[in-house]
Amino acid sequence: MTSPDVTVRGAGAFGLSVAWACAARGARVRVVDPQGVGAGASGGVVGALAPHAPEHWTEAKAFQLDSLLMADAWWAAVAAAGGRSPGYGRTGRLQPIADDAALERARARAENAAGLWRGQAEWRIVDRTDIGDFAPDSPSDMWIFDTLSARLSPLAACRALAAAITARGGEVVAEAPDAGAVVWATGWQGLVAMSAGRDRRVGTGIKGQAALLALAARDAPQLYAPGLHVVPHADGTVAVGSTTERDVDAPAATDDQLDAVIARARALCPALRDAPVTRRWAGVRPRSRTRAPMLGAHPLRPGQFVANGGFKIGFGVAPLAGEAMADLVLEGDGRRIPDSFDPAASL
Repeated sequence: MTSPDVTVRGAGAFGLSVAWACAARGARVRVVDPQGVGAGASGGVVGALAPHAPEHWTEAKAFQLDSLLMADAWWAAVAAAGGRSPGYGRTGRLQPIADDAALERARARAENAAGLWRGQAEWRIVDRTDIGDFAPDSPSDMWIFDTLSARLSPLAACRALAAAITARGGEVVAEAPDAGAVVWATGWQGLVAMSAGRDRRVGTGIKGQAALLALAARDAPQLYAPGLHVVPHADGTVAVGSTTERDVDAPAATDDQLDAVIARARALCPALRDAPVTRRWAGVRPRSRTRAPMLGAHPLRPGQFVANGGFKIGFGVAPLAGEAMADLVLEGDGRRIPDSFDPAASL
């Protein structure tokens, strides 16, 4: 490749999404990551793309909504360009309703969603006649079903993005010098590096553990209960996760905390009770000090950019994050990035 227009450091969800959005607009793009594609938390197994509750609306929630609504076409374009599937499917989500108070909250949120989601998705209350065999137990025998939630296979999505970038003339390499506009998308280690020598942390890493179980439920909705995602994938597996751990001394190690997650998933969803575990996974997700994604001008590297802090919503906001950062990097236009995502806010 001749000297690139854009160098992206980091081949995770944010880095690859920014690189693809730039490449799709004709920019020469180079992605640099010594660990390879999806080597960090973006190579996980859960892949739940789920919206915030439709209440207490903020610009961050609106950004996530717009990203989820554009995801169908965006991931389809990625797959078409590179010839690899990201495992994407907008299959919806079921949540059990615990009691009368939770039912009233669900009804209020359904009314909010009717307006906030602009008629493009639904948040509704269903009973047993409306759900299939792959469903969580519910004390009230009622569930929330939303049609906005989707799923993808995180590592497959990263590889699909890398293939799309390569197909557009870009490259993904282990080492290369900076050239052109530089975007830092280096995950939790990048947040730690940004924190060095400062009075407070810019961000940190939060470890999560998850597992894959062998059960074919490809078209079933994902399930959610507080602190637990159960996500059927297109390859005949079901992902369950995850823990939230501040101790990252052993980033890739799994332990009895994951055993507890698997036990909770089996208790929540009867269909999983005899499904064997095929893979155990652990990784560290990047969380900014403000808990919001960091998208914009790099506060410590003048003239460069940062895309980091996806934490638990990285893949969900990745389509719009990539496009909004491409606006900024290629055209100097940051209007689609919420003020609360300004990286300087985390300093």
